[in-house]
Amino acid sequence: MVQHEGSRAVVVGGSIGGLTAALLLRKLGFDVEVFERNPEQLENRGGGIVLQPITMRWFEGHSAKAITELSTSSSKLRYLGPGNEIVFEEHAEWRYTSWGTVYRALLGDFGTERYHLGEFCAGLSQDADGVELRFVSGRVERADLAVFADGISSTGRKRLFPDLQRTYAGYVGWRGTVREDQVSDRTHALLADALNYSVGDRTHCVLYLIPGMDGELDEGRRLLNYVWYRNVAEGPELAELTTDVRGFECPVSVHPGTVQQRYVDEVRAAAERELAPAFAEVIQRTEHPYVQVVCDIRVPRMAVGRVALIGDAAFAARPHAAAGSAKAAADAWMLYEHLAKTDDIVAALWAWEPGQLALGNQLVDRVVAMGTRSQVTNTWVPGDPDLRFGLYGPGV
Repeated sequence: MVQHEGSRAVVVGGSIGGLTAALLLRKLGFDVEVFERNPEQLENRGGGIVLQPITMRWFEGHSAKAITELSTSSSKLRYLGPGNEIVFEEHAEWRYTSWGTVYRALLGDFGTERYHLGEFCAGLSQDADGVELRFVSGRVERADLAVFADGISSTGRKRLFPDLQRTYAGYVGWRGTVREDQVSDRTHALLADALNYSVGDRTHCVLYLIPGMDGELDEGRRLLNYVWYRNVAEGPELAELTTDVRGFECPVSVHPGTVQQRYVDEVRAAAERELAPAFAEVIQRTEHPYVQVVCDIRVPRMAVGRVALIGDAAFAARPHAAAGSAKAAADAWMLYEHLAKTDDIVAALWAWEPGQLALGNQLVDRVVAMGTRSQVTNTWVPGDPDLRFGLYGPGV
């Protein structure tokens, strides 16, 4: 394995993908620093994550934590009908975690000494020998390699491809969590050991158990986590929904506690009409549901000189394949493997890019097709194997 001792890497974005990349680059000998735009640690952001094998890879011998300490599990795939009847069920083993749980574990592995909060990267330039990154604080950093893992609003992507725009999917995801001991025994029994779906007219909801707010795995303290996809027309209707209680329009997500109350009231009433009663109960007992705008992003390049884009900074894929975090992890691991073969950073990025571009485009194609079946053509069929989770394909 080639070591890059004496080389410096800067990772922009301190989320799960950025921390995974930083940890792997450090294993290769890079001097690594991470810069996160938010002024506070990101522990309470995001909801549940379905754990694909590549997402768990860091925790198989590289981390201070084992994946069993960080996740819940279920043994069934289950679809509930209008009266809570089971309309489809099969054996299917999955593990789940929460965004905050995995973030805390990765940050614990990386440490905070070289993890810088409140640093927003506003610009970049590069020459043959390195990359210069400029921050709004006035800070300027130079590195041999820059990895942008700064998510759907990536500065790296905007600077490299200024004309590239997100494509709205035509629907939003209503998300939320409820502690499992706050729902009825009947609802808990139906939902606890399964990856659950409720399918309606041009809509569907998926629900599963994740660790509690502080990563608790004890029964009663875990969280029922859901995403309910609802069609919203682009334009004034979407703009009104995504205007928060402060009066600011939020094009990516409206955070918990900032969604206008009239929309919260409407979604609770709609759940009773459109979803299985167990799902409706969970949604109605959610104190602060929030809204995620579902969109697609594709980049023409993921490597430009000494700059790499990974995860949502490159490809943002609708959540239907439960592969967003897995794609970020795959990008980071494949970058690690290519850099381990050569001390030529530019050549390694050049070799890394084609496979990750192909994977990103393949994933977006698949989730667009899945979303169309649910939200447009109404052809989402319970148990259809083409609808299974997976980064590389259905069930893979």
